[in-house]
Amino acid sequence: MKIKISIIALALTGMWACQPELNEFVPTKGNADFTTYMSAGNSLTAGYSDGALYKSGQQNSYAAIIAMQMEAVGRTGDFKVPFMETEDGVGLRGANLVTKMEMGYSVDCKGVASLSPVFANPNASQQELAVLIGTPIGEAGPYHNVAVPGAKVGHLLAPGYGTLNPFYGRFASAAGNAVVNEFANINPTFFSLWIGNNDVLGYATSGGIGDIITPIEGTPGIGFAASYEAVVQYFEASATGGIVANIPDITSIPFFTTVPYNPIVLTEQAQVDALNAGYAAYNGAMELFQSPLRITWALGQNPMVIADASIQVPPGYEALKMRQITAEELVLLSIPQDSIKCGGWGSLKPVPDQFILTSQEKTNVANAVASYNEVIAGVAEAHDLALVDANKYMKLASNGGLKMDGVMFTNAFVTGNLFSTDGVHLTPQGNAVVANFFIDAINEKYNSKIPKVPVSEYNAVLLP
Repeated sequence: MKIKISIIALALTGMWACQPELNEFVPTKGNADFTTYMSAGNSLTAGYSDGALYKSGQQNSYAAIIAMQMEAVGRTGDFKVPFMETEDGVGLRGANLVTKMEMGYSVDCKGVASLSPVFANPNASQQELAVLIGTPIGEAGPYHNVAVPGAKVGHLLAPGYGTLNPFYGRFASAAGNAVVNEFANINPTFFSLWIGNNDVLGYATSGGIGDIITPIEGTPGIGFAASYEAVVQYFEASATGGIVANIPDITSIPFFTTVPYNPIVLTEQAQVDALNAGYAAYNGAMELFQSPLRITWALGQNPMVIADASIQVPPGYEALKMRQITAEELVLLSIPQDSIKCGGWGSLKPVPDQFILTSQEKTNVANAVASYNEVIAGVAEAHDLALVDANKYMKLASNGGLKMDGVMFTNAFVTGNLFSTDGVHLTPQGNAVVANFFIDAINEKYNSKIPKVPVSEYNAVLLP
């Protein structure tokens, strides 16, 4: 039986706009001391993009952009970044090291060529990439951007964290250091901190079956609240001012919104009849078990069948723990689309749980983000810090878009200008947007006038 599969098509059209119009003003530092700026966080702050860490991505991180703009208000010296000296990049995909992704042509299981993300160097060996990420560069520090891809808030406090995370181990100034120990090597006068996304993101990107959500309560290194407070206190050992950012609604990023829930398109009644006959035994069993679940098919678009371990069935009927996905549930960008097109996933076979974020799992994510953001807002107020409401801006991007300097930004995969080819991390243009959000919040809090950056001078996703 042949089933036509409708996978989302990328409208790969450029969205570059005219030159920005910036209000002219005289840069001033206001009530802040920007002499020595330091940034900490996770992959977003490090400049990780397109699924990897690479040099130009780091050069275009929002932290590096902010540092450049702060030169007009008194920042002095270099803003040292632990560069990954490659443009192909090094990233982690499961247990494997990979290069970054870029837009290119690939051929699917049906022999159809299309434009999609492909690895910059699919032939890079594990040994080659391990050398790049494993070569220590701590002696070339100290570094002003100590953001670590993969880090949760508690990880910044963990002694010897570099032995567990090579993205930190490569630039740690000492093997036994915690990331917060790097702060004293710089003694910043002003800092930025954007951390906490990974405390819930790993759970979400594993379909709710992998990484756990960090609890709010617990001692520093365990609980989110105590850990966040402790990190800020390390900064304030020298800094007299700073800015923190809250966590956006992560289920609104392209990683969760690109693949539709109903890509099974049936064009012939014979296809419909065959599938309904195939699931007749399932429907009969569910009726016998007094369950409302049914799997039914009709002409046109149909929701995928997914595995759901939470379904209650009598012993011996575990194979029936499946159902059709609902419209509000999310399909992850990591789902292998050839398995849908040619392998029967979603129609003849249930899609494995790790590629789906169910309604309950979405609720778990939303509750965690709301709790984390309460903590971040409370710490910002208690320590008199500037606060970037990244959650508000993400909502704008995902509901009609936001416009800056004539460029429209949305949460659309590839074409929305904000997000890179991995569907999670920012493009250079997206980093410029975020830098301006930080600058706005700093200027408002400290009565400073840091000039904003013209976002149209930065690239979005590049097409071949």
